[in-house]
Amino acid sequence: RMPASLPEADRRHRASAAFSLSFLSLVFSITAFSSSYWCEGTRKVAKPFCTGESKGDLCIRFNSPDANSSQAVQYIWETGDDKFVERKFHAGIWYSCEEMINEEGEKCRSFIGLTPASDRGVLWLSIVAELLYVILLLTGNILMSVEMCYYSSVIDGLKINAFSAVVTVLAGLLGMVAHMMYTTVFQMTVNLGPEDWRPHTWDYGWSYCLAWASFACCMAAAVTTINKYTKTMLEFKHKRKKLERSLKIKYKFPDH
Repeated sequence: RMPASLPEADRRHRASAAFSLSFLSLVFSITAFSSSYWCEGTRKVAKPFCTGESKGDLCIRFNSPDANSSQAVQYIWETGDDKFVERKFHAGIWYSCEEMINEEGEKCRSFIGLTPASDRGVLWLSIVAELLYVILLLTGNILMSVEMCYYSSVIDGLKINAFSAVVTVLAGLLGMVAHMMYTTVFQMTVNLGPEDWRPHTWDYGWSYCLAWASFACCMAAAVTTINKYTKTMLEFKHKRKKLERSLKIKYKFPDH
């Protein structure tokens, strides 16, 4: 009895492992898709003129004692890099935000509007692929949960298992294509985007890493599901051969 239950327990463990990886992939993908930290960096921005009582290194000072007088000649002391200040920014699929000078908070604008017109189509394809990626991951999760709770027939479970494996593999391929398309679009926007947005330095952020972690979990779930399906099929073939062999022996030597 014990050896017969071992394959069933192994199948349950594999099914729960595949579901856990797929669910983790879904959570990561939704978090990354909705955030704006795919890329982070700094922008060099010209300092504004100091007004009123504002002082410090974030604005340009004048040598005139009466800066508000229209007749006063104003000389800027800062030269070269002293005329600029670095502002942090972060961008995602939907919008890009950067910190404001001399004020708290951030100013955000649509990343789709910043993308060059020639690359906007690729960005929309990336967005559609990301949405399909999330939908397919959700479908795979539902199928895997149904398979785990469906105990009446192993054959039906195998059919659901095969379908969930196909859906998860398709999701992984779509996710990979979507992430790569966004990477290309962002690099083109850095080179050809608006002058008042182009970053001075930038690197990929935690959302970008999370998106690729989601892809890795998705492919791991697909491999686990396919492995479970293959192993179950081999077990069935082995049992069938044993049954055929025993039937042949019974036919040759009938029990009188």
